[in-house]
Amino acid sequence: MATFNVVRFRIKPEREAEFLDAHRQGKANWPGLARGHIIKTGDRAYCLIGEWEDLAALKGARDQMIATLGSFRDTLEDLGNGLGVTDAVSGEVVLDLRA
Repeated sequence: MATFNVVRFRIKPEREAEFLDAHRQGKANWPGLARGHIIKTGDRAYCLIGEWEDLAALKGARDQMIATLGSFRDTLEDLGNGLGVTDAVSGEVVLDLRA
């Protein structure tokens, strides 16, 4: 069953280009990732949305995703409320809205 992950970020002022560059040119080509997108949700606010074949594929890429995060962690602001610099959720598809 397809699985998605969503990670919310807030970027420090004047660091957005560095954040986006950390994901360009295959730098976020994690094994098992079917599709991935970064969307801008507000002023210096972004979400990464990843589509995975299944939960095992997502779990299998966790170390590589953490390594990628390490390459741009200093561009991120703390989100507050004890979250740190990312707010991540993931889960399996329970309903396909186009079916």
